[in-house]
Amino acid sequence: MTKPHATPGSGLTSLVMDRPYLLLTLTPLFWAGNAVAGKMAVDQVDPYTLIVMRWLAALLIVLPFAWRHLKADWPAIRKGWLMLTLYGAIGYTGFNVLLYGAAHYTSAVNTSIEQALIPVLVILANFVIFRVRSTPLQLLGVFLTIFGVVYTAVHGDFGRLVTLDVNFGDALMILASISYAAYSLLLRYRPSIHWLSFLVTTFAAALMAGYVFQVLLGGGFGAIFTGLAHTTPLGWAIIAYVAFLPSVIAQLFYARGVEIIGPNRASLFINLIPVYGTILSIVILSEP
Repeated sequence: MTKPHATPGSGLTSLVMDRPYLLLTLTPLFWAGNAVAGKMAVDQVDPYTLIVMRWLAALLIVLPFAWRHLKADWPAIRKGWLMLTLYGAIGYTGFNVLLYGAAHYTSAVNTSIEQALIPVLVILANFVIFRVRSTPLQLLGVFLTIFGVVYTAVHGDFGRLVTLDVNFGDALMILASISYAAYSLLLRYRPSIHWLSFLVTTFAAALMAGYVFQVLLGGGFGAIFTGLAHTTPLGWAIIAYVAFLPSVIAQLFYARGVEIIGPNRASLFINLIPVYGTILSIVILSEP
């Protein structure tokens, strides 16, 4: 078990935040909801507008609570600004740009299943880069997960691999999984700052990265205003959901879980996303 960088708090907060397995069981539920929300957002809110508004709202939620911690942690933040920026740009914005893009081309069930690739990539990269060994059972899980993700990506037809005929949305989701696996691995270098300081700095980085994507891929500097004007009431509800549970709560829970038990064990809980995601997709979206 790794030593936590900071104590989250006391009382009820500490009671929850010091239970990594509870945190890591709830985290994939909120992220599975994010996959469903991404599918629901199609034609309701522009995906780049969704990204920008998501991280702006998340930043505004946590900033009032984090102010005093930011002042205390400022020297460590200045020293570790590059890693904090990478967390926001790769793990938050990069992953969700690819996820919301994938939702236009494939089902929420598929995007949920394919996120099971994340812990596999974490285990493989930990072995290759950091020489962290895996148990035989973990290796069996790696093999089965790779088989399942490939089967999903080619829609059951392995002959499509010969011509690399993979659904574009599924390909985007695989790239998203690579992005989040990189984020998980980089968390071992997280600066020793309060968890609220961590959220504020990474959310700010995600917001800036989101606007860069908006400018480069989403129509230019003023496209955010056009996107907001065309956002439906359901689109605003989706923004509110993804800003709070998948962003603030889930990112906090996952970062804290990795902090306590390490990325190898923590990332295994991501395998619950296909379970939660499939159930939510059937119940909410009526997907087959």
